[in-house]
Amino acid sequence: MNANTQAIPSTGVAGSLRFAALLATWMQSANLPLPNAVLRLIQGSLSMTDDQAGWIFTAYLAASAITLPIAQWLAGRFGLKRVYQTALAFFMLGLLLATVSTTPLEFIGARIVQGLAAGVLGPLSMGIALETLAPEKRMKFGATLTAVVLLGIATGPAIGGWIAEHFDWRPIFYISLPLSAYIFMVIALLLAEKKADKAPAYDFFGFASFTLALISLQMLLDRGERMDWFDSPEIWIEAIACALGSYWFFVHVLTKKVHFFNKSLLRDRNYVLSTLIFFAIGFVLLSTMALTSPMLDEILGYPPDTTGALTLPRGAGMVGAFLLTVRLPERFDRRLFVAIGVALVTYANWLMLGYSPLMDWPPVAIAGALQGFGIGMSMAALAKVAFSTLPAAMRPEATGLYNLLRAYASTLGVAIVQIYFFNNTQAMHQALGANITPYHGVGHGVSLALPSLEGLNHLITHQAAFIAVIDQFKILMVAMLVVSPLVVFLRKPVPTN
Repeated sequence: MNANTQAIPSTGVAGSLRFAALLATWMQSANLPLPNAVLRLIQGSLSMTDDQAGWIFTAYLAASAITLPIAQWLAGRFGLKRVYQTALAFFMLGLLLATVSTTPLEFIGARIVQGLAAGVLGPLSMGIALETLAPEKRMKFGATLTAVVLLGIATGPAIGGWIAEHFDWRPIFYISLPLSAYIFMVIALLLAEKKADKAPAYDFFGFASFTLALISLQMLLDRGERMDWFDSPEIWIEAIACALGSYWFFVHVLTKKVHFFNKSLLRDRNYVLSTLIFFAIGFVLLSTMALTSPMLDEILGYPPDTTGALTLPRGAGMVGAFLLTVRLPERFDRRLFVAIGVALVTYANWLMLGYSPLMDWPPVAIAGALQGFGIGMSMAALAKVAFSTLPAAMRPEATGLYNLLRAYASTLGVAIVQIYFFNNTQAMHQALGANITPYHGVGHGVSLALPSLEGLNHLITHQAAFIAVIDQFKILMVAMLVVSPLVVFLRKPVPTN
């Protein structure tokens, strides 16, 4: 399955396959944040509680993180074409299930199906696209693939918000059905089946223990608030499973010579430090989106199309900065751009601390654009710093782990900010409500009639939720501050052609 040994298709076939692979890459990344601007509509339609709304993102992310490490093995064992078409079929099934869901669990189940398929489509789309190019062009094309992923994340909420505003939230998933059918047809007609002559070896014990730890931790974080944490036997079971999975995985990695995590990667300082910084960026990126859109939609009352459109400045900054940075000449030290990018992301999160219930949309657009520019610049520069000092033979495995940790950082970040958001909202509601009496402050002169009390409670809830959102931006800012000193310890990347 070595891509360098595969015959390059003819120009027309190669172009069609490459376009289909890029379209699949955009589609699976756009569907992750697609419901972001219409959460209120989904919650109302499915009677979904606030804590369940976070599962819309974490279910997709966690499921994709499970299948991502095994995608290449599946292609080698069962055939690239067969596995890719199966993943597309499951992705379409997940889209259809989402449109017919009538309960929160049905919808979350649909998102899990989508995520499982997306975890396979991502790396295999990259493999298909790279095989259509001459070997000397493949490294530079990797930047195009990453830009397409960022474009999907950037445009997904805007597309979902526009469709929901003019139609309903269910049709937001219809847009991917004809795209999936087109990609399926191109792959069926033009892609030759590729399968390893010998069944590839795979570290199933390492994969199983890692997956057990990942799923258990995600379930613990997602279900903890609803189940009252460790007062629930379910949370204890999930915590024990996470501890066992983590223990088995680390012992396996430390005692076995062959496993799907290469210990040699830990000897490269640039790779380790870059991965940690990239982890923090992944933690911030989708968590910010998961906080900003509900703030605009549910608290400030913006319509879905405006809420979705306000994600575009972040996306434009992200994609633009990424493309500009990857095209910089080799003489520019990429460590400087990592530092500038991290500083911009931190500054943008600091600006978000100044959000007000009385503000208009420009502060959101400006902070989003600055954050996106910083993220795009950091991602491009980090990729150069992380991989330039690694031997070429280790780069494919290193790339897989690098992207896996970014995906898991995103799902972990969304889960954590959701937990603190609900806790802080309750705490602030109690603090604000305790100071309101008929004889003090805003409560003076308020009639005890039920409609007035309901309105007052509604006002307090909105104020408490807004304060809680601001507190979560503070957590994201601190995350970037924690990793920012690591930039100092990066070595200058080795120039490459």
